[in-house]
Formats: sequence, structure tokens, C-alpha cells
Amino acid sequence: MALGLAGCGSTNWGFPYRATIQQGNWITAEQVARLETGMSRDQVRFILGTPTLQDIFHAERWDYPYYNQPGYGEDELRKFTVWFENDQLTRWTGDEQPDRQPFQRADSGKEAIQSADAERDAQQAASPGLDTSASPSGQSVTPQTTIETGPGGTANQEEQP
Repeated sequence: MALGLAGCGSTNWGFPYRATIQQGNWITAEQVARLETGMSRDQVRFILGTPTLQDIFHAERWDYPYYNQPGYGEDELRKFTVWFENDQLTRWTGDEQPDRQPFQRADSGKEAIQSADAERDAQQAASPGLDTSASPSGQSVTPQTTIETGPGGTANQEEQP
């Protein structure tokens, strides 16, 4: 029995359970790109969020550290700092920031959207008369034929998307 339990402890779902610990501000590259010199403190707070560290001895500097300690795997530490002069943003420095939020899947970025668009364009090129834009999933929709019986018992065929 001990051998069986020892095998369970060697994977991420094993024993003991180790919770992932995240602390600090998650900042994306998109947020950093929106920063401009001369912004007010309120504008910077709107873009980046409330800073984790505001030192009373360095009131002109805001620090945005982020620390992630997964239950299993390598720790991650990112730092980002903004400086103000006369309540105006003057500069910022820090580690390279990710291009997505933590809740977004790794394959849901720009490349995935472009490949999905290219796939849809290829489908439309193969079937030029078929409009897939109304489909919620963006996939091709097979037209359905509806047969209605008219007043004289004649059949009228309509093609509906």
C-alpha cells in the first residue's frame, strides 16, 4: 500500500497538495503600452490598478511587483515601477510583462485569432455563396430547404440559411 501511495505523490495531483500562491499586480504588455509621459496619478491608477507598494519615503514612486509560487514548478517574480514628478508620470521601468491576463488561455492570443480568421476566410473562399458571419460559432452553416404548401396545394421551396 505504501508503494501505491508513493506513486501518487510524484505528480501534480498527488500528496501533499500544494496551493498556488499569487501576490501583487498582474500587468500586461497592453497596459504598459497605454502609458504616456505626463499622465496624472489617477490615469496611471486607472490603467495599471492600485500599486501594491507605496512608500511614504518615496512618494514619487509606485511599485507593482508580482510573485507567483505555483504548487509545483518554478517561482516567477516580475517587477514594474513608475515615477512621478509634480504628480505627472515621467518614466517607468520593469520586467517584460505578459501579453494576456492570467485567466486567458495561452492559445487565445493574437495568433490564434488570426489563424481562426484565416480558416474562416478559406471556408468562405471554398463556398463563396455561403455567409458564415451570422453563425454564433463562426463555422459554416448548411442551408436548409423549407417546403411550404401554397393555397392551391402547390409546393413553394425556399432556401433558408
